[in-house]
Amino acid sequence: MSRTEKPAMPEPGSVLPATPTASPAMAALRQFARSPSGVIGAAVLLTLVAITAFGPFFYPIDPLDIVGAPFTAPGADAWLGTDYLGRDELAGLIHGGRATLTVGAVAAVITIVIGVTIGALGGFFGGAIAALLGKITEFFQILPPLLFAMVLVTLFGQTLTTITIAIGAVSWPTAARLTRAEFLRLRGLDFVKASRAAGAGNGHLILRVVLPNALPPVIVAATLAIGVAILFEGGLSFLGLGDPNTMSWGLMIGENRNYVLDGWWTVTFPGAAIFVAVLAISLIGDGINDALNPRLRRRS
Repeated sequence: MSRTEKPAMPEPGSVLPATPTASPAMAALRQFARSPSGVIGAAVLLTLVAITAFGPFFYPIDPLDIVGAPFTAPGADAWLGTDYLGRDELAGLIHGGRATLTVGAVAAVITIVIGVTIGALGGFFGGAIAALLGKITEFFQILPPLLFAMVLVTLFGQTLTTITIAIGAVSWPTAARLTRAEFLRLRGLDFVKASRAAGAGNGHLILRVVLPNALPPVIVAATLAIGVAILFEGGLSFLGLGDPNTMSWGLMIGENRNYVLDGWWTVTFPGAAIFVAVLAISLIGDGINDALNPRLRRRS
């Protein structure tokens, strides 16, 4: 085409080819990949998960077996030493990570399910329902969470299942208040009114219209709830309320807390593992927050 020729104009009524646009999920994933903290946190957490998942195949020592003398220092006989009973610390870290990370993930799911349900119902319907659910949320919020969890574990038994449910049952008020605020903000917007005018019922509006738009801050809260649950499990185990039949990082600290001067490694290594896991989850939360921030996505 010469310089004097003009580009051909589309004929009237013709359809222009659509410009390919990335889905919101892909856009959020790309934005997450641009977050150094999120990428580092994800890499660290995936490493911990891989170690706890595949470690027993390469280091097949039962964490509850006595393999040497108590308080054996880290060395050739035991890479990370032994605890007050002579159990291998490295085996405890590998196997204990499964229980600790599982408790964190499952307790966070329980927290979000309860919190989102109560917050969504209160924020969407308002009135007497919101007042009742608000009072319930305030009641649980003023209770000391750790003390309440201790009472539940003491009453229903020191099992890993009870500990997980107890942590989830005391940690949901923050998620409920966050969800309620999002529903109050969204329920009066035009797209919700249009869906209601089109005949959508309350269930459809809550689950298919309002909730997907209220999820970004809830997802960030869910990520941080995992770290909180891990710390809760460590706190309960430190106070002697861990499951004695299941090795976890918190149990390792709790059982060796009185012997820290005899063997510093017995509490240092599991404490460092908890610190690294919670830090990685916090970094992932920062990355998810950046990825779901519409202003940052708009700049990219």
